[in-house]
Amino acid sequence: MSPTMFDTLVSSEQLASRLGDPHWRIFDCRFDLAAPQRGEQAHAESHLPGAFYAHLDHDLSSPITPRTGRHPLPEPAELCGWLGNHGVRADTQVAVYDDSGGTMAVRLWWLLRWLGHERVAVLDGGWPSWVKAGLPLENSSPQAVEAVAFQGSPDPRQLVSTAMLERQLSEGGDGVLLMDARTSERFRGDAEPIDPVAGHIPGAINLPLQQNLNSDGSFKSAAQLREIYNGALGRRAPVEVAAMCGSGVTACHNLLAMELAGLRGGRLYAGSWSEWIRAPGRPVATGD
Repeated sequence: MSPTMFDTLVSSEQLASRLGDPHWRIFDCRFDLAAPQRGEQAHAESHLPGAFYAHLDHDLSSPITPRTGRHPLPEPAELCGWLGNHGVRADTQVAVYDDSGGTMAVRLWWLLRWLGHERVAVLDGGWPSWVKAGLPLENSSPQAVEAVAFQGSPDPRQLVSTAMLERQLSEGGDGVLLMDARTSERFRGDAEPIDPVAGHIPGAINLPLQQNLNSDGSFKSAAQLREIYNGALGRRAPVEVAAMCGSGVTACHNLLAMELAGLRGGRLYAGSWSEWIRAPGRPVATGD
């Protein structure tokens, strides 16, 4: 077993020193919601040595149904099989990256944590940081690895459901605090480029994920993030908070930021806005 565990972030220098280590697996999570083929094409052109491609729609989500959001969680058995086919064992250190400040890579980070696999970290600064540092790249297909049986068990405590949120709103209780990672324009309902209804769930607060990052796409310091999230949570414990976004993907960015701030335990509303608006009768709010 690799002696050091990375469970939040890994730097380009740290990852470069472990290229070729059989205890490590690297996944390229680059993806463009507006052009779903672009990430896979970018991977074929160039990627970190040994990195396998993780497709958001095909590998990290299950098919959309009339009741779900745009990126339903994958079936645990299928996800475990996919991970096992890529040689991920209980003692494997996983590193994930993208080219968008971690906004896509956090999906696989969260999924592995949901399955009970702690040894997973996001490449801080992602693809741009790696390229800027002049570190090795390759354009050949990753070498095949021996398939293994990956054992993972999803933790339901890490999720909140649409039904739970509906009950909370109907009863008027002071339950889970929804933390919406979308831009302020989308949260207010001023603009909605993706989903058919604009606005947000009543009672949610807006913490755009962009505030987690420095100008170079790396995460802010633990102290900076602690100031942001302590201010947002007030007296609430992290377990009383659920992150959401448009489809439950970029919401995980705020959960990672909370962990970096020392506030572990936040939950995910995986269906997020795109699932909430599936039923026309659910309340919608606009403005701040």
